[in-house]
Amino acid sequence: MIVAETRAELRAAREKLVSPVVLVPTMGALHDGHRALLRRARELAGPGGTVAVSIFVNPLQFGPNEDLDKYPRSLDADLAVCETDGADLVFAPSVGEMYPQEQLVTVDPGPTGEILEGEFRPGFFHGVLTVVLKLFSLVRPDTAVFGQKDAQQLVLVRRMAADFGLGIEIEAVPTVRSADGLALSSRNKYLSAEERAVAPVLHRALAAGAAAASGGPGAVLAAAQAVLNALVLDKPVVDGPVVDGPVVKDPVVKDPVVKDTVAGDTGRSQPGKALPRVDYLALVDGRSYAPVRSDDLDFRGAAVLAIAARIGTTRLIDNVPVNFFHLDDPEPADVQDGSSQSGTERHAADD
Repeated sequence: MIVAETRAELRAAREKLVSPVVLVPTMGALHDGHRALLRRARELAGPGGTVAVSIFVNPLQFGPNEDLDKYPRSLDADLAVCETDGADLVFAPSVGEMYPQEQLVTVDPGPTGEILEGEFRPGFFHGVLTVVLKLFSLVRPDTAVFGQKDAQQLVLVRRMAADFGLGIEIEAVPTVRSADGLALSSRNKYLSAEERAVAPVLHRALAAGAAAASGGPGAVLAAAQAVLNALVLDKPVVDGPVVDGPVVKDPVVKDPVVKDTVAGDTGRSQPGKALPRVDYLALVDGRSYAPVRSDDLDFRGAAVLAIAARIGTTRLIDNVPVNFFHLDDPEPADVQDGSSQSGTERHAADD
């Protein structure tokens, strides 16, 4: 396995690579979710092709009050994972190597990059798309593999590749989860034991929403919201989202009281320090990421039910696919073969 830390080393290595070249962009701190990306990359490259991995914590996608300085970095362990899982090349540049001068020109993600994650993390997708485009330019892959956990990122990377005519196929891989449903993420390391016990509620809410798809978009949002509401004592489970529309912001009351399930004493309650504080719960079109209205009973096709919430000081995101089809609707090919090009069935480079 070749390890390149500079652009010059990467250029020298790139000349020796055998096509197809399949790139897995990561920020390191590799876990089983990333290993699923590596396995898929190897499948796509075949025995004679090349699997390339980038490991780079990109400062452009972190806001001033975010976790850039404490984001987990474990290069030696990451290189061992890459070697074990069949990577042929690892590009692990420094910040100075990636950005030798101030990055004045960045990629504008357009309207899709300003909603949901883009609203709560201003400038995030400008940084993501800029570094991805630089990696594509430097590595020159035939295919790049991303994860479904960052569904909005996946949609934007696909759109960027199409709009700029990059000629790079974007492959998506399903989210990898712990046994209790929590999506694997490098940021899970930040969770305390109490917070880790609460965190799977995010996936339970999403799963409940997806199971209600036959009732339409409103039923999906209401079912997911009900699971979140059930964490709060003395707060009734509502029949729908707290606010009308596709995005539910701050659906939980301030300073709530939650069931003391961590301590095992369900007879008493405590301040809800570990209760998820929801940034958004949203149902969006899987191809465009445009919001799906809760009252749009005519919506057909692949959608994504997405959530972002803080548990303690840790911000987590997750999503699940939701397909709205009638029994007499023809089933689209991308649903039949499980390789949805909309990005709704497939974990991610951010973490």
